[in-house]
Amino acid sequence: MQVGAYLKLSIAVAVATIVLKTAAWWVTGSVSLLSDAMESFVNLAGAVFALMMVTLAARPADEDHPYGHHKAEYFSSGFEGVLIFGAALAIAWTAVERLVHPQPIEALDWGIGLALFSTALNGALAYSMLRKARSARSMALEADARHLYADVWTSLGVVAGLLAVRATGWHWLDGLVAIGVAANILREGASLVWRSAGGLMDEAIEPESRAEVDRVLAGFAHQSIRFDHVVTRRAGQRRFVDLHMHMPASWSLGRAAALRTSVEQELMEVLPGLRATIQLLPLDVEAQFREEGPAP
Repeated sequence: MQVGAYLKLSIAVAVATIVLKTAAWWVTGSVSLLSDAMESFVNLAGAVFALMMVTLAARPADEDHPYGHHKAEYFSSGFEGVLIFGAALAIAWTAVERLVHPQPIEALDWGIGLALFSTALNGALAYSMLRKARSARSMALEADARHLYADVWTSLGVVAGLLAVRATGWHWLDGLVAIGVAANILREGASLVWRSAGGLMDEAIEPESRAEVDRVLAGFAHQSIRFDHVVTRRAGQRRFVDLHMHMPASWSLGRAAALRTSVEQELMEVLPGLRATIQLLPLDVEAQFREEGPAP
């Protein structure tokens, strides 16, 4: 199943969980279940926006975007993080009012049952989406999956709180649990925004991927060949590596180009989707770089 298909399924599941959790709140009057339902609206908005960004990211490079549109996925992650912030504030506002003015909760069995059923749907989808996100290196899909996982733990916490209310009769626990829900999803939102910002700032590729790059280069390096100035970055599903390859000045251009092609092919074999840019230099030549400082 493709990334877009997973996100469409996520939209469908988000609609189903909104219906289930809203019904759970309706029959019980529990503010913690209401907060759980509000987070599902964030899931829906996030999945819709993620689908839009994944569709944009898949567009080929054009004149205005010669390196492609891969970074569009990071906007999805950041947008979902901002939505989570808004949901957390709304939940906290409602929860504080209920904490100050506790109200009895009714039909707990129905409410807990509906909440657990929707949680099972989210959990199964999140597990499948996260596996696909790792194999496809999709930031948008990973963000949606991790948000669903946060929703799962949130819902389980809500159910635990409602069971505590029934066992103790302390109705103020309902508001306290809702505040805990707000704090948990606020933490998840901060994580998504941070990761989105890191991606837009050209973070290096994953350590295990960089280790594969180094292993390939080590296999080609010997007395007449050396590599330096290896720099990596990632943009959505695309990964890039730039480096210098030094060789004897007496080599013909054709021989040097053939070796460069061999290095590029092996790099792309171990890291599918990698784009390598290799500059050829003689052994006795070092590239000069000048760091641009701030304007005086």
